Amino acid sequence: MYLIAAFGFLMMVLSLLMIVKPDAFSKGIIVFSEKSYFHLFEIISRLVAGVIFAGFSANTVFPQFFLFIGYGLILVGVGLALTPPNLHKKFAVWSANSFRNKFRLIGIASVPLSMFLIYAAIGAA
Repeated sequence: MYLIAAFGFLMMVLSLLMIVKPDAFSKGIIVFSEKSYFHLFEIISRLVAGVIFAGFSANTVFPQFFLFIGYGLILVGVGLALTPPNLHKKFAVWSANSFRNKFRLIGIASVPLSMFLIYAAIGAA
């Protein structure tokens, strides 16, 4: 459950970055998509997060919700594994450019979600 709380904390940090510097966040996505390990990192991070969410779901305030999110993340990881890296990169760049002017609002909306993840993870302790 502390790993889920850590995920929520990381999400909050990224959300605050989106709020404060949405252009830098967008550019960061584009720069990261250029890295040789981008595609593999995205796959592994989704799979690991999914296993953590599903595996520790019983130790949270809302176990079914976290189990659902965990399985969803695992499915996304598998989907990414089946996606050619060049299409994944193209999508990342498109998203970063298309949503650049919306990252501030996305960040504002995701701060409460981050706080919810932290609460739900450690509130059962």
